[in-house]
Amino acid sequence: MQLENIVPWGRSKKEYMEMFDLTQEDILNKKILGCGDGPSSFNTEVDYDDGSVVSIDPLYAYSKKEIMQRIDEVAGEVIDQVRANEDHFVWKNIPDLESLEHIRIEAMMEFLMDYEDGKEEGRYVNASLPELPFEEGSFDLALSSHFLFLYSEHMDEAFHKEGIDEMLRVAKEVRIFPLLTLTNERSPHIDTVIRHLQAQGCHTEIVRTGYEFQKGANEMLKITRA
Repeated sequence: MQLENIVPWGRSKKEYMEMFDLTQEDILNKKILGCGDGPSSFNTEVDYDDGSVVSIDPLYAYSKKEIMQRIDEVAGEVIDQVRANEDHFVWKNIPDLESLEHIRIEAMMEFLMDYEDGKEEGRYVNASLPELPFEEGSFDLALSSHFLFLYSEHMDEAFHKEGIDEMLRVAKEVRIFPLLTLTNERSPHIDTVIRHLQAQGCHTEIVRTGYEFQKGANEMLKITRA
């Protein structure tokens, strides 16, 4: 993936905990894999807490300087797009546009400060679904934030099945948020993906979360492998 096609946009540990219904006990005691974490500060903040997170993203093929430059190029444009469509969002967890910009920029700056050390420590890995460079059962929990289901127009049902199967190969449990597409509609892949997983003996549950920014995006899919 070329850097000019990537729009880096980082979320905080607080947002991850709300999106995925995580507890501090989860953070401290579970080995977590973040799929498509981009420049979020989740990995950074969990590492500060002495927790264990590995993040994968094709963004990590690039240097700190290149990522910082790309953030500078797109951050203003993204905020302008949100400003032009403020009624498409729920201003609850994030109260206003100014707070959104502060949270996102702060998260991305924390990520950048940690990025080079994290790469050396193996916490930031250049990889992407549907193939993960980890051994079976390497993690307790795998998370997908704003990737699977959200981009259903770009990734078909087969990709979703293959990607989730791969996450379940390396982790005991998978959580995916949100379940809506970019057009605020329920992903057309959800029902068939759930049937696919249940046929393998997996337990699936759609869980209402305490997080909602994109209107209607307040549910996650929780999957436990057989």
